[in-house]
Amino acid sequence: MEHVHLAGEDEDDIYGGFNDYNATLDTGELEQDSAFQHAVRTSHGRRPPPTAKIPIGTAGIGRLGTAAQGRVGMPSSMGARPVTGSTEARPMTAVRAAGYTSAGARGAGFDPMNQATSQGPAPPLETMSQDSPEEKVKLLEKKVNELIEQSCISNSKGDYSAALDKAKEAGRQERALVREREKLNAQDQANLDLTYSVLFNLANQYSANEMYQEALNTYQVIVKNKMFNNAGRLKVNMGNIYFKQKNFPKAIKLYRMALDQVPNTHKEMRSKIMQNIGIVFVKMGQYTDAITSFEHIMQEQPDYKTGFNLILCYYALNDKDKMKKSFQKLLTVDLKGDTDDEKYTASVDDKQHTLILEVIKNDSLRKIERQKKEGMERCIKTAAKIISPSIEQSFATGYDWCIDQVKSSAYMELSHDLEIDKATMYMKQKDFHLAIETLKSFEKKDTKVASTAATNLSFLYFLENDVSQAGKYADMAVNKNRYNPSALVNKGNCLYASKDFEKAKDYYKEALQNDSSCVEALYNLGLANKKLARLDDSLDCFYKLHAILKTNPQVVFQIADIHDQMDSTAEATEWFMQVLSLVPTDPQILARVGEIFDNEGDKSQAFQYHFDSYRYFPSNIEIIEWLGAYYIDTQFCEKAIHYFERAAIIQPNQIKWQLMVASCHRRSGNYQQALDTYKSIHRKFPDNVECLKFLVRLCSDLGLSEAQDYATKLKKAEKAKELKEQRANSGTRRGSGRNRQGPGSAGSVTIAGSDRDSGSGGSRKSSAVGIRGGSGSGRKKMTFDESDQPYQTTAKADIDVSYSDPLGPQVERPKTAARRRDQAEDEFGDEELGDDLLPE
Repeated sequence: MEHVHLAGEDEDDIYGGFNDYNATLDTGELEQDSAFQHAVRTSHGRRPPPTAKIPIGTAGIGRLGTAAQGRVGMPSSMGARPVTGSTEARPMTAVRAAGYTSAGARGAGFDPMNQATSQGPAPPLETMSQDSPEEKVKLLEKKVNELIEQSCISNSKGDYSAALDKAKEAGRQERALVREREKLNAQDQANLDLTYSVLFNLANQYSANEMYQEALNTYQVIVKNKMFNNAGRLKVNMGNIYFKQKNFPKAIKLYRMALDQVPNTHKEMRSKIMQNIGIVFVKMGQYTDAITSFEHIMQEQPDYKTGFNLILCYYALNDKDKMKKSFQKLLTVDLKGDTDDEKYTASVDDKQHTLILEVIKNDSLRKIERQKKEGMERCIKTAAKIISPSIEQSFATGYDWCIDQVKSSAYMELSHDLEIDKATMYMKQKDFHLAIETLKSFEKKDTKVASTAATNLSFLYFLENDVSQAGKYADMAVNKNRYNPSALVNKGNCLYASKDFEKAKDYYKEALQNDSSCVEALYNLGLANKKLARLDDSLDCFYKLHAILKTNPQVVFQIADIHDQMDSTAEATEWFMQVLSLVPTDPQILARVGEIFDNEGDKSQAFQYHFDSYRYFPSNIEIIEWLGAYYIDTQFCEKAIHYFERAAIIQPNQIKWQLMVASCHRRSGNYQQALDTYKSIHRKFPDNVECLKFLVRLCSDLGLSEAQDYATKLKKAEKAKELKEQRANSGTRRGSGRNRQGPGSAGSVTIAGSDRDSGSGGSRKSSAVGIRGGSGSGRKKMTFDESDQPYQTTAKADIDVSYSDPLGPQVERPKTAARRRDQAEDEFGDEELGDDLLPE
């Protein structure tokens, strides 16, 4: 307590006076103070502060201000504020800031060191220089990154050349960046990640453009640089390039070098590299080494592709037991993903959940799940087809074993598909009875499976032309699953075969409503509309189908044929040319194009296309007939002989082709060859009147004694012909077969209307002489008659029993100075010659 100081009574209290009340500080009555209110409303209260300092008051006047000594008090309308306390200055407290006084000059800034007066205003900020080395470095880095990004985008779009150009430009800019850093002596600031990205992208673009050696050199630069971490893994890419070049030993070497640099903790990467090694061994035929790699993968990281490759290796070695074990291992592979479709089933109660399912049901992750599931199912089905004939005595027994194994696995829903595939294999083996029995076993099973089986049964019966059974099973398939487009198409086909095109069209439309991508339904709908003469609707169907199948020749042919039926010659020609670009060796299409040019009067183009059709199909009698007629019209009878001889070989019982050959010899001036040909024809057809007429005429012209014998035979043949006609007229038959000129008669070639419902390689009979059955083009048929009618390209006239050349009348030769003998006889036969006209 001795150190405690207590204030005595004689000492002044430094805190005294705070509770003293001064009447001048009362603000309660200010609203009623008229002087104060007047000062507020006028400029009296806003006068500038006085310059004189307010004297320091005493304790009786007012309290000392709390600021520093010398503080200037602000004037008030009520006078100076009284100061409390003693006259001594109080010590500095934390309230006062260093160098700041409230009495300073108004408007002056904070400047305790008086720097404003000595240095003046601060200079403006310096602008950034674009030419500075540091700025150049930053801009180059940005440009390199942009070029790499553009290169990757071009590669993803399939524009590999542009991607390579961008990658090369990025490499040049990166080297310029390095030089700029060397100028700044900032090599320690080198961006290794950027250099690695440039080189890696360049190597990838070289590989995408199949510039493998340049890609290998670039990868080698990366691998040899020790500053790049984990660059050794790029040896996998180098191994892939050697694999594409079929340099398999080098590929295996690089794969193994890459495998050594991948730690054991990265199991997935090691499995992929080992899978590559196994595939290379398969390519080399070293199945044992490949099995070693695949077995290791199946133990560490099982994968359905590896399991399938393992089955193939054991199949190549014909190891039945290992094939079975490998198939069982394949069935144990877990896809590592929930591929169950039930989780995407919408809930009726929870609308929010249903909305979420609608969003994720077809997202990218869902597509990956589908691809995995489809790949697994495809591997299982293919493996079962491959090993079934080998693991047991027969295909059926082996397939049944595979089905039993699938039923006891997690993929038991595939068992029904395998049984249907079994029936399909029977069909490929042409064992339709077993295929039908297998499919019939599904009639009482699950609805979807039964519908698939009934669809296949309907198709089988349709192929066997059993339309009634095909229709029965098509109805069954439709009843089981009304949304099965294949079943609806089969039903429509049955109705189409029964010529009920209206109902068939309805089924095709329903199939398209269920599956808009069903090309079979769209094609058949076009055919049905075509049969119903609704050419515009049919054309719309085939145009839609052409948008889906741009290079299908059957679709393009149908479009061309419809334009031809609509008499749109220009469009038909254009579309037929497109068909020829797809199938340039189709003889029927070539003949159709030749017909179009023939109708337009362009004989040279028509001949070219008919000749091309003949080259690809030299047995088409109509094309042969057209070419022979063309050479006769152009007065090249000796060239027509080749075609008529071929026609005679194809139809040896048709006498007209042999008569054409003989007439061509006679027209070309080879009378002896013509006579020999007629004699040969007479030996084969001794009762043919036309041949005898030719023989009589030729023998008479040549002065042969055989003319009388042939004349006698001619009379007998004509008499026999008259008796035959009289018997035919008196009987039930009306007229002779020659005069009727019915289908298949010997007098002319009858060309049936073309069936254009088939594709370009269908059964359409191309009219070599320009007839399009039922098209209404008005084009007439060329006829080659062995009757007395002269050969001509117009419609066939009535038969004249008088002799005439079957090739038609010869073209009149141009007149010369020498007169023909028959003309002289015609002109002067009935006149008497005067003495003045006789020679002296």
